[in-house]
Amino acid sequence: MKNITRNFFIGLSNNKLLNENAKRWGGCFGSSKFIAGTTIESVVETVKLLNQRGISCTLDNLGEFVVDKLEAAQAKEHILTILDVIAKHKLDCHMSVKLTQLGLDIEQKFCVDNMREIVERAKNYNIFINIDMEDHSHYVQTLKVLQVLRVDYDNIGTVVQSYLYRAENDLEHLKDVRLRIVKGAYKENEKVAYQTKKEIDRNFILLAKKRLLGDTFTSIATHDHHIINELKEFIKENNISKDRFEFQMLYGFRTEMHHELVSQGYLFCTYIPFGKDWFGYFMRRLAERPQNMNLILKDLFDKRNKVKKKSVITVAIATAILVVWRRKNKII
Repeated sequence: MKNITRNFFIGLSNNKLLNENAKRWGGCFGSSKFIAGTTIESVVETVKLLNQRGISCTLDNLGEFVVDKLEAAQAKEHILTILDVIAKHKLDCHMSVKLTQLGLDIEQKFCVDNMREIVERAKNYNIFINIDMEDHSHYVQTLKVLQVLRVDYDNIGTVVQSYLYRAENDLEHLKDVRLRIVKGAYKENEKVAYQTKKEIDRNFILLAKKRLLGDTFTSIATHDHHIINELKEFIKENNISKDRFEFQMLYGFRTEMHHELVSQGYLFCTYIPFGKDWFGYFMRRLAERPQNMNLILKDLFDKRNKVKKKSVITVAIATAILVVWRRKNKII
C-alpha cells in the first residue's frame, strides 16, 4: 500500500492540468507549511530570520517541465531578479534551479544560454548555483549542461540521487564538483533505480562517506536521523573538518533538527521553495512522507468555505487524496 500511495502522489505531481490550476489557487492543502510564499519579497524575511539563527539557505523558484520559450525566458528573468535581491540584502543564500524550467525540454542550447546568464550574474555576486536533478529522462542532459558550464564557471554544482544505480560511478566523475546528495523524489524504473528504502539508504550512506573523505564541499540532504547519526560518528572517527560539508533539509520539515545540528557546530542549509508553481513540489513531498496528509485534512476542515470557492477541480483532487489516505489507514 505504501508504494501505491507514493505512486499516486507522484502521478498527481506530473498532472499538467492540476499544476496549471494550482497556480490560480495559491497555496492550499497545508502547502504553506513547506512553501515560503509566492514572491521573493515574501521570502526575504524568512531567509533573514534563518540566517540570524546560523542557518544558510538555498532558494528554489518553483517551476519545471516548461515547453514554451517565453515562459522559460520569464523564469530566467525572475531568477536573475532573485539573485539581485539576495545580493542587495546580503543574504547567506544561494539558488537551486531546475533546467526544465529554463528550457531543457525545448532546446539544450537555449537552456545553456539561459543558464549562462544566471551563473554569470551569480558569479558577480559570489553566489553559488545548484542544478537540481530531476527525473531520469533528463539525467544525462543535465550532466551535459553542467559539463558545458563548468568550462567557464566554478560557482555551479548539481545533485546525485542515491536511488540511481549509476550514482556511485557518477560520484567519481564529479569529484571536483560541489554536490548535494539526496535519496531521490521521482518514480523511476527498476532498470535504473533501487526500489526499496533499505537499498536507497545504504547507497546514500555509501555516497556520503565517499564524499566526506574527499576534498570537495558536499551537502548531505536527508531528514533521516538514523543516517545523520551514523554519518556524525563517521565524521568524528575520521576527524573530518566540519567546514567541508553541510547538512541540508527542506523548509518546514523536522525544524527541531535544523537548530539541533547548528547548536552542535555543524553547517546547516535549509532548502526553501517558493512561487506559484507549488503543486508538483508539494505532491512529491507527500509521496516521500504520506503522514503529511494530516496537513491536508487540517487545511480542508479549517478553511472549508474557502475551499468551496476555489473550483470543482480543487474539491475533486482533495477528495481523491483523502480516499487514498483513508484506504492506506484502513479508515472506512
